[in-house]
Amino acid sequence: MSNHERTVLWVAILASFVAFLDGSIVNVALPAIAKDLGGGIITQQWVFDGYLLTLGSLIMVAGSLSDIFGRVRILRTGLVLFGVASLLCAVAPNGGILISARLLQGASAALLVPSSLALITSSFKEAPRARAIGQWTAWTGTAFVAGPLLGGFLVDAVSWRLVFAINVLPIAATLVLLARLHDPARTESRTPIDFPGAVLAALGLAGTVFALIVQDGPGWGNPVVYLPFAAGLACLGAFIWHQARTPHPMMPLHLFRERNFGIGNLSTAAFYAGISLGTFIIPIFLQEAAAFTAFAAGMATIPLTLMSLALSALFGPLSGKYGPRLFMSAGPVLAGAGFLLMLSVSDPLDYWWQVLPGVVLFGIGLAVTVAPLTAAVLGGVDPAQSGIGSAINNAVSRVAGLLAIAAVGLIAGPVLDTAAFHRVVLVAALLMIAAGIVSAFGISNTKHAESLPVPAEATAACHDRIVPAGTTE
Repeated sequence: MSNHERTVLWVAILASFVAFLDGSIVNVALPAIAKDLGGGIITQQWVFDGYLLTLGSLIMVAGSLSDIFGRVRILRTGLVLFGVASLLCAVAPNGGILISARLLQGASAALLVPSSLALITSSFKEAPRARAIGQWTAWTGTAFVAGPLLGGFLVDAVSWRLVFAINVLPIAATLVLLARLHDPARTESRTPIDFPGAVLAALGLAGTVFALIVQDGPGWGNPVVYLPFAAGLACLGAFIWHQARTPHPMMPLHLFRERNFGIGNLSTAAFYAGISLGTFIIPIFLQEAAAFTAFAAGMATIPLTLMSLALSALFGPLSGKYGPRLFMSAGPVLAGAGFLLMLSVSDPLDYWWQVLPGVVLFGIGLAVTVAPLTAAVLGGVDPAQSGIGSAINNAVSRVAGLLAIAAVGLIAGPVLDTAAFHRVVLVAALLMIAAGIVSAFGISNTKHAESLPVPAEATAACHDRIVPAGTTE
């Protein structure tokens, strides 16, 4: 590996690590944030969902921005904006400023992962590229382990504000390395960016998420709730209409006619909605209802990540040998069963018998599901379209999580007690089991007619979710 390639790889790893770390470190800080700034569960929902809202809205156009303006330039822009947003989060005097900064963080994160992968793709030849992407996946996967532990330690030892301020260190290191790189002159034609589609998607998600979060107080009969909700649904409808008619859509609808792509994304939506509910509620409940420290709450979910990291690579090859349907059917049911086990949670809480078995089973279900799901979705389209296919699948998982977290208040009610925890984990379990049923009846083990290998960079693009995607080779 040359010095230039080594620099490219470390820039890609560090840039993505920042985004991945932020996705896993904030959860354990939410109770401390709400205690300091007020707002209860609504503040916690907005801090989490503000990031997902802009990230989910922009992730599908971020790749086009990188193609048009250059990987290095977009990566630098994303890093600077992410650093500014992180500092704003760290000094935020109230919930409104913190949420606004989280919106900027999400938009910045949408620029980081696609651009870092594109930088690897354009800098490495085919065989070294696969190895470089494998290293990128392995290193960035550590963020899922480090995030809850580091976040919990910082919250307990110093302040939740350091959870955001710490982003400045890897960002500064990445910018120093990035100064050595330059975008080559571009000669090929540029695909237009679907700005109207991005605006409609953002407005549609913003309206529906706002209504779902605030409805607990004024109720659905209040115009403050139902007008944004109706406007959001109208914008989402207009987004679909626009995608069907624009010559350069950000989400080509014809891809959904491919059976495994369409069904796989439907399963993705249900599965990741369940994941998001579970991973959101567990650390909050452990701190607010069971008096766990932030570090202990972070430790409580580490078995989930370790199981996923240890086992996910095993099921990609098995899916290639036996087909994805069995794993996409059984995996979500196992994960859902893990949440059903958590219905045994009572007061006083016994973590070792009431939570840990469910977390472990949940982790096994994730490991069984994620790599075969990625393989089925990306294998369902022409390899030439696997890039946009992975971007859509990533966005689907993000948006599903966004809407699920927005609905937490609707599910849990005004008080996060044991009964509320039971309701949330039950809904999470039902969503996951539904994903397994959809896959059992909808996924085909027949490969796409153009059954060429899925590019490594397309598979890696699905890595930026809640758990690593493993391998599909």
